[in-house]
Amino acid sequence: MKDVQSLRDTRRINIRKVGVKTISYPVTVLDREKKVQQTVATVNMYVNLPHSFKGTHMSRFVEILNRFHGNFNLHAFHCVLQEMKKRLEAEAAHLEIEFPYFLHQKYSDNDIGIDRYMCRMHGSLQTKDDLVLEIDVPITLPRRQAASGGLPRSMGHWGQARVAVRFYRFIWIEELISLVEDSLAQSIGMPESVESVCRRIGHVLAE
Repeated sequence: MKDVQSLRDTRRINIRKVGVKTISYPVTVLDREKKVQQTVATVNMYVNLPHSFKGTHMSRFVEILNRFHGNFNLHAFHCVLQEMKKRLEAEAAHLEIEFPYFLHQKYSDNDIGIDRYMCRMHGSLQTKDDLVLEIDVPITLPRRQAASGGLPRSMGHWGQARVAVRFYRFIWIEELISLVEDSLAQSIGMPESVESVCRRIGHVLAE
């Protein structure tokens, strides 16, 4: 019987991404009001696999992540990418995290005054860093006031705006949410197309 593992692969096929997915992990994110916020993220970690490599050690991904346990933040994001690339001898490393971010709002649509936003960070490192922040911002209609002086009633969420920005400078998550919500507020009650709303959001973010 042939030992297939020891045979040379003549196909010379590079694999763009190999790694581990959907790791649930505690992370720390910056909070403009409270300095930091603890949350739980879903983490995906990948490296490229050159044709000269037959595989990679999947356990090393988790080992690298555990090195930053309790201190996984924006700075650590870059360090994790560097460590993945170095330890796994890869030409490129990729890291994706998805986490809920909670923000106190003055006019919130729920009873406890906190809104939840799903955030994603996509980072890659080859010759230089590339980091993208993505946020889902609910589109909410204005509240209807109760006729008899009771509590105001929310008309609920009727849509969602997903925005993604590439990091060239530091930006607070709250700042990005505020920019999007302010531009969406201009559309309430106006007969606008989805394309028009998207253009307005894009114009605000580009400024």
